[in-house]
Amino acid sequence: MAKAHELKRGSIVAINGVPHAVEQLTVSTPSARGAATLYHFKFRNLITKESLPKNGCKGDEAFDNVDFEKRPVSYQYCDKGMYAFMDDEDFSQFEFSEEQLGDARYYLSEGMEGLFALVADGKVLTVAPPPKVVLKIVECDPPMRAATVTSRPKPAKTATGLTVMVPEYVESGTEIIVSSEDGSFVSRA
Repeated sequence: MAKAHELKRGSIVAINGVPHAVEQLTVSTPSARGAATLYHFKFRNLITKESLPKNGCKGDEAFDNVDFEKRPVSYQYCDKGMYAFMDDEDFSQFEFSEEQLGDARYYLSEGMEGLFALVADGKVLTVAPPPKVVLKIVECDPPMRAATVTSRPKPAKTATGLTVMVPEYVESGTEIIVSSEDGSFVSRA
């Protein structure tokens, strides 16, 4: 059993016997004494891909664990909106559509390794990217003269279509490290 306060983005739990992943998590800390901290979740059904909001969970509310296996996979290519992957252990291949992958597709680059497929009952439920990925910037404003590390951030578009807020000194063509948990800029690669 996993408690609400232990869950984070990407955690997998069973709701009514069906595996769900935490897609968004918001924590409400009350200002009144004695009031409980509340957790607001947006779950994604890993089989039907439907969204399930669950609001007002107390920190000790329990969720059932899901028995699944993590298998290392490699991203191969994307063809007409279908993303192809290969299991690194048995070399079997499988595909996911853009809708099935959700936001994970923004963290994939061809030939990428270090991914994990979550398998339950012999069926691949989803693919999880590594916590940090290297992406190339294809479009952003030119760097400003005398820009410093502590200057204001600017939007930059990566080759995968993800828009990341980066420091002013970063240029187009630069490879950056991005957190796949929240889509934030970590550093230059």
